[in-house]
Amino acid sequence: MKSKGFTLLEITVVIAIIILLSTIFLANYREGEKRFALQRSAYKLAQEIRRTQEMAMSSQKFEDSFPKGGYGIYLTKNSNSVIIFADCDGNGSYSLAGSAPTCAEATATNPYWKGEEIEEFYFEKGIYILNLLPSSPEDSLSITFFPPDPEITINPTADYASITLTFDGQSQKTITVNKTGAIDVD
Repeated sequence: MKSKGFTLLEITVVIAIIILLSTIFLANYREGEKRFALQRSAYKLAQEIRRTQEMAMSSQKFEDSFPKGGYGIYLTKNSNSVIIFADCDGNGSYSLAGSAPTCAEATATNPYWKGEEIEEFYFEKGIYILNLLPSSPEDSLSITFFPPDPEITINPTADYASITLTFDGQSQKTITVNKTGAIDVD
């Protein structure tokens, strides 16, 4: 007479296979999550660079006046944030509060003046700037767009800028901006 059940050995083998497949799936899930977070942050940075370029093209006002320069984006190596700024002194790079003339000398009437900074945005958790090319001695980079074309200034001076993002030092994404304003995410 034939038995219609499963043996203990068969059940053990099936459970072992399920555990093995679950472990493989969960390990790959975490890696995929990291890759997608890095990709989202790279495209967010590219989007913010494009938005900054559009601010310069449309000659937006900042603090009720027009900046001498245009608008730019400031990056620092090993940082998890980026600063969008109005180039009030026209030097093509970001100046900290108190170190540059204000846009149309508006500081006398504005006690809340924070310098050239418009806003700061942060990358997702675990993502930071690994490398900047070109890079100043302070490991920083400014990309400034001057209206109306916009003309692009990369400070320190170069024909293109390369920004490498990383997730905890493992996987990397590079954003490249050239002098014509083309933005590429690799």
